[in-house]
Amino acid sequence: MKPYYQDTHSTLYCGDALKLLKEMPDKSVNMCVTSPPYYGLREYGMDGQIGLESTPEEYVEKLVSVFQEVRRVLRNDGTLWLNLGDSYAHSLRQSGPDHAGKLANASKGQIKQGFKPLPMGFKEKDLVGIPWRVAFALQADGWWLRQDIIWSKPNPMPESVTDRCTKSHEYIFLLSKSAHYYYDAEAIKESASWNTHERQARAKIENKTNPTDKINGIRPHVPSNWDTSKGDGGHGNFHKDGRRKLGDPGSGIKNNASFDAAMAVMPDTRNKRSVWEITTQPYKKAHFATYPEALVQPCILAGCPAGGNVLDIFAGSGTTLSVAKQLNRKSIGIELNPAYCKLCVERVSEISIPMELV
Repeated sequence: MKPYYQDTHSTLYCGDALKLLKEMPDKSVNMCVTSPPYYGLREYGMDGQIGLESTPEEYVEKLVSVFQEVRRVLRNDGTLWLNLGDSYAHSLRQSGPDHAGKLANASKGQIKQGFKPLPMGFKEKDLVGIPWRVAFALQADGWWLRQDIIWSKPNPMPESVTDRCTKSHEYIFLLSKSAHYYYDAEAIKESASWNTHERQARAKIENKTNPTDKINGIRPHVPSNWDTSKGDGGHGNFHKDGRRKLGDPGSGIKNNASFDAAMAVMPDTRNKRSVWEITTQPYKKAHFATYPEALVQPCILAGCPAGGNVLDIFAGSGTTLSVAKQLNRKSIGIELNPAYCKLCVERVSEISIPMELV
């Protein structure tokens, strides 16, 4: 198993993912983050490539086989972060006035498939549901399906369709090898929203503390319907409309002790949410399907400790390996296409110093 490229952080192998995975030792990587070729969308010019299967079932079956080997090489506390997009059922074996136009606009992948008819069970224009078919198949094969993360794209690819919305999202599935696994929630926490600050201000007022006190350097917002000009401590016991405040004697409403305890210290951060709004990132080199570095970064930060090993079995232009190196993680990439291996090496070799995490 000779590397195509190797440096202090990155190792790249050129060849078939399933064959090369079988040569890797058990429990040797911390996590895998990857994006397989999508079903029926592109021809990459390589024999044995994934994505040109005759049926969705065949595509799913092939991916399950590959990820069985991924599960074997993952540590017991390892995770898989799987990015997948969907596609629509279509057939170019049709007669009629639009057939010539469809034939002229057919992708190389469609041509290579010989214009096969619709897979059994699908109608023309059906959404295939590939991401969830793969996720459920992996779950049935033994993976823990922990979460579906929505990659929301503010700048999606324009579509000329007039009978549905423009697609502006893809999925990232978080799967784990075991019920308990490595996940660094602190590393990917987000800044707390203003709504959280306002809730804290409300709690401070209801508890008759000074609503203008700064908490962690932030002065909380005082809701406009609170009268702070009179009452205990000069902060008032009533709404401006005369209604008693929550928790005041005689109001008939008691403070929520658990809420008060939780809000005793103003949080600056919150758990990362499951919808990630990240713009697509163009890549100047000749690769069709490059996911953005900003999409990969939180996956690696949450799924791999510093100095750990990140695996990408469909390395493409090297986004995963590049981000892993910047984050001071080691990485192993596998890519079938030698042309993309060259792109990957160019990209990774340009990174000489891991960026400082702040």
